[in-house]
Amino acid sequence: MTAEVRATAEPRIERDITLQFRADWGQANMTRICGWLAQEIGDRSGVGSRFATWAGRGGRDQTDALLAGEVDITVMTPAAAVRLVFDGSGPIGVGPQPNLRALGSIAHRDRLVIAVDASLPVHTVADLAKVADQLVIATCAEDGINIIGMAAHHGLRLAGADPETLVADGARFLYWERPFPALHAFTTGQANVLINEAIMMPVWQQIANRRPVRYLDWGDDVIGGFAELGWGAATVDAGYLPGLENDLRTLDFADLVVLCRDDLPDDIAYLATWCMVQQRKALEAQYMHMAPDHTPVGYPLDPATMAKTPVPLHPAAQRAYADLAQEKPAIDGLIWS
Repeated sequence: MTAEVRATAEPRIERDITLQFRADWGQANMTRICGWLAQEIGDRSGVGSRFATWAGRGGRDQTDALLAGEVDITVMTPAAAVRLVFDGSGPIGVGPQPNLRALGSIAHRDRLVIAVDASLPVHTVADLAKVADQLVIATCAEDGINIIGMAAHHGLRLAGADPETLVADGARFLYWERPFPALHAFTTGQANVLINEAIMMPVWQQIANRRPVRYLDWGDDVIGGFAELGWGAATVDAGYLPGLENDLRTLDFADLVVLCRDDLPDDIAYLATWCMVQQRKALEAQYMHMAPDHTPVGYPLDPATMAKTPVPLHPAAQRAYADLAQEKPAIDGLIWS
């Protein structure tokens, strides 16, 4: 490990460094976060420093690559799934991962929601099993990597609507890697059940354009089953989604967690965290054209909340949050200002 770095006016790493990041497919929030950090760290590192961002899937592949030493920093969502990876528990756990550390959390207010065509005679998730032959379900695959698919299928099982039984009884599943094709399939009538996230995005406001929509509470068995894993429930307020007349109990799908290993050099971990805190306006500015409750990256980012992570902070990151507790973020010279 390199020597401990303490904040002065601005920390710098004088030597050349090489950092590899792992983001999402290329057009979403993880890529923006990795690009933001690469630029900010690069501005404060040796002139020959190099930075690369690998496209990923945003699921368990992120931590697999990180823990295998293929990358230095990655991003994963939701926070609840990150904890399962660290503990090695639940449907995505492959054994404890004690070397996993966090640099911080980026606010991402999201939920996993079930919407159905209101003409279907279902009012609970368990009711889906009664009309399996009428169902075309748009979601993501359960392949050990995709977190949406894992949570959706696990939730169906806990509710008494086992996916394999649904298929045996005539249901069809339509799978996509990302939420948006599934949302399109539901809004255009190709599917009559939708299980997905990214509810803050504009496309969710269009899902009732073609037909009346009903939203299903996940139910006590599902909420309780996920709670046993340490995965909490969350509420979507009435009116947040089209046709949602009452508060809806859903599964929490919040927060983007910036991750590293415990062997990331202290000066790099400190500088990365310093950049996240002091240069946070550079990230916020990319989302401020959206309303604060309908944006995939929440603003204003709060350092005290950023420091609350589902896995232990890297010790140098912990020091950075303590050093910067009373500091104001930079507001000058931002690329998106």
